[in-house]
Amino acid sequence: MNPRSIYLDNAATSFPKPAAVPSAMTDFMTKVGANIGRGSYREAYDAGAMVFEVRDRLCRFFGGEDPACVVFTMNVTMSLNMLIKGLLKPGDHVLVSSMEHNAVMRPLVQLAEAGVSFTRIPCREDGSMPVTEGAPELEAYLKPNTRAVIMTHASNVCGTVLPAGDVGLFCKKKGLVFILDTAQTAGVLPVNMKEMNIDALAFTGHKSLLGPQGIGGFIIRRELAGLLTPLIAGGTGSISHTEEMPGFMPDRFEAGPLNLPGIAGLGAGLRFVEEKGLAAISDHERALTGLFLDGLAPLEAAGRLRIVGKMTVEGRTGVVSILPLTTDPAIAAARLDEEFGIRTRVGLHCAPSAHKTLRTFPEGSIRFSFGIFNTPEDVGAALDALRTIL
Repeated sequence: MNPRSIYLDNAATSFPKPAAVPSAMTDFMTKVGANIGRGSYREAYDAGAMVFEVRDRLCRFFGGEDPACVVFTMNVTMSLNMLIKGLLKPGDHVLVSSMEHNAVMRPLVQLAEAGVSFTRIPCREDGSMPVTEGAPELEAYLKPNTRAVIMTHASNVCGTVLPAGDVGLFCKKKGLVFILDTAQTAGVLPVNMKEMNIDALAFTGHKSLLGPQGIGGFIIRRELAGLLTPLIAGGTGSISHTEEMPGFMPDRFEAGPLNLPGIAGLGAGLRFVEEKGLAAISDHERALTGLFLDGLAPLEAAGRLRIVGKMTVEGRTGVVSILPLTTDPAIAAARLDEEFGIRTRVGLHCAPSAHKTLRTFPEGSIRFSFGIFNTPEDVGAALDALRTIL
């Protein structure tokens, strides 16, 4: 008999979703169905109203300045590509942390062939960035051609939260563009573009915003939008008399029909997060993380594993990675799944730079990531399984 499934891979995608998410998607597909900007009838207007409502709520949720500057994409990777490749030109230089995901690093490596350069800000072995208030330490990494700082808000490998507010203040003082990747924090930690001096924020819908896969986006300051080259061009349903892309937002970056069922689902997920409250969600995930870390401590002391990243719940999300010391990580993860029904992620997590910082390269680690629907019993089951196989 297969063991009960315990899903601990919420950093990859949240599961299960609130019941309202698939319901909203089904309602849209069965009761509305139309595209926006491409029909002069009630269903098309209903679709437009739904999209505007979600756009407006996302703007308020993230402290943006204008709902029109909320742009929908397929996911955070697409958003980061549009921001990075739309902004940077040959000769530009940018700063990144050493904890970045490949959604940031691969576009930059591609652009390096065209004359864009980057410098990694070294982080500590626990994933934290060694800066003080206002991040004056970043001055040492600046060059005359530095254009921007691009940074993850929290590591997808070990959960360590980076000092986005301090880096944003530094960027504001130095006239740099600050782009923040919120893939691991949106829906768990407060993110306010105005308060944190964020010029462009990339988000995804399918993680802690509890929406479906295939929907994400970015929010941008209006003055920055005009400086970005749109990477995708095509029909927008607006000013169709011209073959040039519109200059106004959000049409400047939204070519082709939007993923409207995905937006409906994202709206339902966001509503669940708002009603539950970020504080309650964060407290729940921190409590589970604390239980897990406490249970791992004896195993680490016995030399059976190494906890990757911070040893406490302070300054981290509900993501905990371990490096088994008695067996191969892939074998341990397979046993967790097959024998105990514990669903985790093993490997390098699309973040080789982070793993090099954390000293888990090239073997990688096993990642446990807790979500709002996990329970203390799930944590206990994972710990019991680890005690058995390590």
